[in-house]
Amino acid sequence: MNADETRKEKQKIREGMWSLLDSKKAVLTEAAGRIPFFSGADSAALRLAAHPAWKASRVIKAVPDKAQMAVRERALKEGKRVYMAAPKLAAAKPFYFLDPEALTISASEAADRRTAAQYAIPVDLDEMPPVDLVVCGSVAVNSRGARLGKGAGYADIEVALLQEAGLIGPDVLIATTVHELQVIDRELPEAAHDFRVDLIITPDGIIECPPHERPRGIIWDSLNPEMIAGIPALANRRS
Repeated sequence: MNADETRKEKQKIREGMWSLLDSKKAVLTEAAGRIPFFSGADSAALRLAAHPAWKASRVIKAVPDKAQMAVRERALKEGKRVYMAAPKLAAAKPFYFLDPEALTISASEAADRRTAAQYAIPVDLDEMPPVDLVVCGSVAVNSRGARLGKGAGYADIEVALLQEAGLIGPDVLIATTVHELQVIDRELPEAAHDFRVDLIITPDGIIECPPHERPRGIIWDSLNPEMIAGIPALANRRS
């Protein structure tokens, strides 16, 4: 399957999943075009919080999607430092730092991506500590850890940047919280820049995925010039 065929097949699976989630009323907002804000997201966050990898973590890198808002809130309530990407990584300092010890608002308020943009501290990669656990969103995922995001590619770039900066070691787990319907029993098309997850957490259970090799950093051939130019952290490295 060439790159164009892979993109088309990925989009076909996404659209099928979005339609399924909407028809089954398994989402709290319309699913199409986004990381689904699935019913039971709070329960999945609680289940993740019971996992040993979560309990041992002090620094969490989480996505800003609504589906993972309960994860961010839980982390802040437990005193964990939370980092999340600025929109489209377009800022000179592409990550937001939420310090639970310095917040002047509640954890639930700070966990909202719109509020976080106002109260978080913008940081660059060289200002971040090593990350203990990564939490991402997914549109679809299988038990081998292959996943599909919404198609923008930013999650892959975030992980690649953190790996190149030495902030994610080989033992750091990547988790995703999803609805049970989002876990599908089929192979998913993957490109060279796609990362897999180690943990899949649903409201009803946890799937431990088999070991796998991750991309080692930015794969420049997978990025178009416009995306590179729009992300300072990439443009600076490219130059």
